[in-house]
Amino acid sequence: MKKIALAAAMSVAASAAFAGNVSEPQVDVVEVVEDSSSSSGALLPILALLIVGAAIAASD
Repeated sequence: MKKIALAAAMSVAASAAFAGNVSEPQVDVVEVVEDSSSSSGALLPILALLIVGAAIAASD
């Protein structure tokens, strides 16, 4: 039984050792293009400030 377990362990180790190849890895280049609109991130905070300001002005 020990010989079977040893043979199984050796075959797993040998197959893992030879799993790779010697060729260079290929890396895919992905370009990321962002929108150039400058007000897209500032619109929501400005709108929130206007609503809060209007609520404060109306409560007086």
